[in-house]
Amino acid sequence: MASTGHILVWDIGVRLFHWLLVASFTTAYFSQTGSYNLHLYAGYSVLGLLAFRLIWGFVGSGHARFTSFLFKPAVVLRYLRDMIKLRPRRYLGHNPAGGVMIMFLLLCLLVISLSGIVLDAGENRAGPLADTSLIIYKGLARGVHIGFTNAVLALIVVHLLGVLYSSLVNRENLLRAMITGRKPSPRDPAPSMRQKDT
Repeated sequence: MASTGHILVWDIGVRLFHWLLVASFTTAYFSQTGSYNLHLYAGYSVLGLLAFRLIWGFVGSGHARFTSFLFKPAVVLRYLRDMIKLRPRRYLGHNPAGGVMIMFLLLCLLVISLSGIVLDAGENRAGPLADTSLIIYKGLARGVHIGFTNAVLALIVVHLLGVLYSSLVNRENLLRAMITGRKPSPRDPAPSMRQKDT
């Protein structure tokens, strides 16, 4: 696509959230059997980052807001169909499939974090729920915690494949864009507009 330069798409809040979340989840995952305290701190870090992203989804810059990447189901299905045909429409911000992926990841990570708190209370009588009777749910909490962790791992694989696909099809480096915040700016701004799809 012809370009007139680069435009700032991902603000510093989105980029910091993304990479800190990657670091926190990775730390939590690989410390689950080695260092419980590190696992716990990393888990709380994930929860704190999710709280920040919830707020930033309403007060952040244009492409950071939920309203910029939550599309109607018909739009998502049309985008997926166009992906199969190798002619998906380019979006400056998150495309419809990417928006769905983000919401699934955020929700799954929230479930993992909350089930971890319940599990800590049930197994160790620790954490903010230590004085509750959640010990009776520790088996359920453990199952949910492990199950959703595996779901997130699967979503990460799909996410990375989606990033690779979009980078190749749209001829832009999405990894670099998530570092610098900048993407090629199309001459015709229409692809970045989502009003026609809502």
